[in-house]
Amino acid sequence: MALKARNTNPRYSKLTVGTAPDSWGVWFPEDDKQVSWTTFLDEVAEAGYEVIETGPFGFLPTDPETLMAECAKRGITVVAGTQFGVLHRAEDWDKTEADMRANAEVLKAVSAKYLVYLPPMLRDLQTGGWAEDPNLSEDDLALFAANANRLGKILKDEYGITMVVHPHGDSHIETREQIDRFFAATDPEYVSFCLDTGHLEYGQVDTVDLIKSYPDRIGLVHIKQMDPAVVQKVRDEDLSFGEAVSLGVCVTPDGGQPKVAAVIEALADLDKDLYVIVEQDLYPCAPDVPLPLAIETRKVLAQNNLGLL
Repeated sequence: MALKARNTNPRYSKLTVGTAPDSWGVWFPEDDKQVSWTTFLDEVAEAGYEVIETGPFGFLPTDPETLMAECAKRGITVVAGTQFGVLHRAEDWDKTEADMRANAEVLKAVSAKYLVYLPPMLRDLQTGGWAEDPNLSEDDLALFAANANRLGKILKDEYGITMVVHPHGDSHIETREQIDRFFAATDPEYVSFCLDTGHLEYGQVDTVDLIKSYPDRIGLVHIKQMDPAVVQKVRDEDLSFGEAVSLGVCVTPDGGQPKVAAVIEALADLDKDLYVIVEQDLYPCAPDVPLPLAIETRKVLAQNNLGLL
């Protein structure tokens, strides 16, 4: 495994590059605007990636034997999954727990080690309408942190899965202040950090500084870039994240910020094993768009010491 996913230079050899359905315009388990899961896996292999996240639960097969067989015949290894969930409302705990357990069962069966927790979007990804109150009370914030600890403990103790919490544009964990507050209130033993460079840029957070601030909390990385001009337009016009993506906010490296070289060097300085998963938000896009971008991205990352060509 990982013949091309890791650079052989000792400085960078602990960083393993991978990709995700997001880079193929996949945001939902089923959607007629998305490519099929077989196309995704075929094109991942064609682009030269050997490591993936599963993306929205149900997009890829949820039968572990099928998932492993389909990945194995393409030389692909699953290392993580993703799951939205609501942790700041007591009445939503049961559903969130059930969703996370279902996902974790599959991940455990295929020997993946990480489950990315995504906070709920403030505005609907498809309609842009408000779905959440952007201002949480002190009690809401306390419950959010407590339930994150609770969920992380379940995943670690019962499934051997590390929960990595993903700051996200248009969510309650977006700005540096929100990130610092959340991670200060959660237990490092159970709540790790999915460092998403694009969403940090979207939230106007300095990625390299954040890496230096949280060397021990970072468990997984999503590497992507944003167009600063579009981010500024989003701020000026108070647009939703879905609208931002439709405007092309997420760009192919190295056409945006933060620059991949600076990020990769900061990650190499940590001297720890990390999966660095490529994501480029493209939903919705024509089916012939993702593959050339995925190939170009892998080339740019390899030129900057993340993986090999």
